Amino acid sequence: MTQGRRSENRAARRSDWKTLPMPERHETFLLDRSFSGREMEILRQGNVPQAMEDKWFWFMEGSTLWAHRSWTGYCIYRIDFSDDGRHTVTVNRDPGQYGCTSAGEDRENLNSLLDMWTQAPYDHYDAWISEVGGALEKQKKARRGKKDR
Repeated sequence: MTQGRRSENRAARRSDWKTLPMPERHETFLLDRSFSGREMEILRQGNVPQAMEDKWFWFMEGSTLWAHRSWTGYCIYRIDFSDDGRHTVTVNRDPGQYGCTSAGEDRENLNSLLDMWTQAPYDHYDAWISEVGGALEKQKKARRGKKDR
């Protein structure tokens, strides 16, 4: 979230951005992670993208966080927060909307996103750089794997 967005004192709402529902093809897994009161407060504010590099729109309804890709509106993650720190994550598995098929990889990606999203202020540029770097590293590993065959 940009500094300007956070200072508005109004949390992001579903109606602030284009959103599509979670597709029928999805998977769930548990995310074991605790959040401080401050981190939850930051997540409850949500994020309305302020620049093209800001790839995520997220908002909360009750104790559920919805995370959508900003350009397409595809719902990628739904997190149902639990007081016991075992949060249920629903992740998009529609191959036309999202390419990841590994719950383990999604858990890692989501934890990285949550680390960035709970920083005050959220810096979409750092998030974009991190995401691009991660994608390049995956490609590099895939190429190495092909060479070893």
